[in-house]
Amino acid sequence: MIDLKTCPTCGSRRIRRVRRNVTRTSQGREFNVPNLTFHECPDCGEQVYSPEAMERIEACRPKRDDAAA
Repeated sequence: MIDLKTCPTCGSRRIRRVRRNVTRTSQGREFNVPNLTFHECPDCGEQVYSPEAMERIEACRPKRDDAAA
């Protein structure tokens, strides 16, 4: 897990590690990622995901329906 001290977007030093349920949309379908840990800046809203967090998001993402493509 990365440990950011400064927001890469706005430079704020208030960026914090948070853990929460996240809802995303992929191919028009909503999916949830429970208890995801990532960094979030309260000043600009930037969210920074570690490689581990991205793996969890991808694991929860609905699989592509090749028949519909």
